[in-house]
Amino acid sequence: MTLVVFLIAYFVRRRLDNVNAVSGDVLWRRWFHKGGVAKAGRESGIVTGLVLVALPALLAALCVYGLSLYGWRIAAYPLEILVLVLMMGTPGWRSCVQLYGDAWQKGDMQAAWHHIQDRLPASERGAATSPEIMHLSLTRALAVAVFQRFFLVAFWYVVGGIGLAIFARGLVALAEQWPQAAARPRYLKACEWASWIPVRLLSVTFGIAGDLSGWLGEARAVMTGITKKTSEVLMVSANGSLTGYALDPGRFSQVHPDEWASFGGRSLRAVRGLLNRSMLAWICALALLVIAGVV
Repeated sequence: MTLVVFLIAYFVRRRLDNVNAVSGDVLWRRWFHKGGVAKAGRESGIVTGLVLVALPALLAALCVYGLSLYGWRIAAYPLEILVLVLMMGTPGWRSCVQLYGDAWQKGDMQAAWHHIQDRLPASERGAATSPEIMHLSLTRALAVAVFQRFFLVAFWYVVGGIGLAIFARGLVALAEQWPQAAARPRYLKACEWASWIPVRLLSVTFGIAGDLSGWLGEARAVMTGITKKTSEVLMVSANGSLTGYALDPGRFSQVHPDEWASFGGRSLRAVRGLLNRSMLAWICALALLVIAGVV
């Protein structure tokens, strides 16, 4: 049933994303409001945030265990579907990418920047001094958002159940939305450790779903680097797996100067297509694990 539960949740979540509905980030933000006050000198503490994430994770895991213990495991499946739908999703990204691509096509880079600035990490919003840098910042943010809100949740759900899925997704929320900004880098470090295995598994999937020879030439270094960040692994792997210089705007502008106006939309479609094919590969792999009796 793990496969069925995930498939139902995934397709429901995709439909909700298409209409920009039901954001799990809003729920996390309201939940973290309880930790909005910290004593002077303790703004960087992470215990409160970890407790707030561990509580719903533990509660969900206990509910599933209790129902299974009394022979009512089937009653837990609707709960898992609901939780997965809330944990996954990137609402708002579809319209953002569309507007960005349209502005790029018209050559209006100021409008393109206006459409995406809220989607970029705060540290990168002032660094987009050229269309090339702006575009790479956007594609990096898109790849990380989809990984953290779909692949990371899927991996830990299959490996450890709904409790670990909630906890892993909660670490992402802490790194992005915890009220005390001083603690976010520490949460981000914990999130990187939770992402270490799944992001490298996704990197391999990029090679399978894209250009394997290109991936072999680019991604070998990041696969073995223990300290490589999630965003770096994703971007290097995607760049090697995509053809046509989809993630190399400088090279694309040299080789295809007459098609520069279409680069923004074309590149984002290539990245989204790679991510979609990779999720299909994960679903197929999960189906094989179910057939083999592993899951």
